Amino acid sequence: MTEGAPPHRLRRLSDEEIALWTEVARSVSRRRGAILPAPAKPVQPKPAAPPAPPAIPEAKPAKFRAPPLAPLERRLKRDLARGRGAIDDALDLHGMTQAEAHQALRGFLRRAQSRGARLVIVVTGKGGPLGGLDRWDDERGVLKRLTPHWLRDPDLRPIVLGFEEAGRAHGGSGALYVRLRRAH
Repeated sequence: MTEGAPPHRLRRLSDEEIALWTEVARSVSRRRGAILPAPAKPVQPKPAAPPAPPAIPEAKPAKFRAPPLAPLERRLKRDLARGRGAIDDALDLHGMTQAEAHQALRGFLRRAQSRGARLVIVVTGKGGPLGGLDRWDDERGVLKRLTPHWLRDPDLRPIVLGFEEAGRAHGGSGALYVRLRRAH
C-alpha cells in the first residue's frame, strides 16, 4: 500500500445480496463453525407481473439451419487406405486462383451430387515453395487452408456430409476426401 492511501474498507452487503448468498449457500455443505449473515430486514419477493394476454405469434421466416458435418466412418477410411474404397470423382485445384478454385469446387460438388456420387476427392496441393521467394511464405498453401472453410460454408452443407484429409495413397495432406449427401 502506498502512503497516504486510505485503507480499503469492505462495504456491507445489501439485503438482496445476502438473500441471494443464502440461497447459494444452501446448495453446499457448511463448513464447521460457519455462520450465514442475517439480512437486516426480511426481503419480500417481488410481486409477479400480471399475466400478459396470449400473444398471436408472428409469422417469422424459418431460419435455415445447415445440417451438421459428420466425420468419415472408420471402416471407410480403412478401406480407402487399403485401396478398396470407391472414389466416385476427383477435382484437382492445382494452378487455380482462389476465386477460380472456389467456383470450381462449388460446381464440381453440385454436379457430383446430382450424378449420385457419394465420395469424391479434392486435390488442393500441399503448397510447395514459390520459386524461393521467402517473402511469400505466408501465402503458401492458400487453397489447402481455404478449402476446408469453403466445405463448411452453409451454402454447401446440403451437399457436403463430411470431409477429412486423404490417405497417403491419395495425396495425404494435399487432398481431402469429401462425403456427399444424397440428392433430394
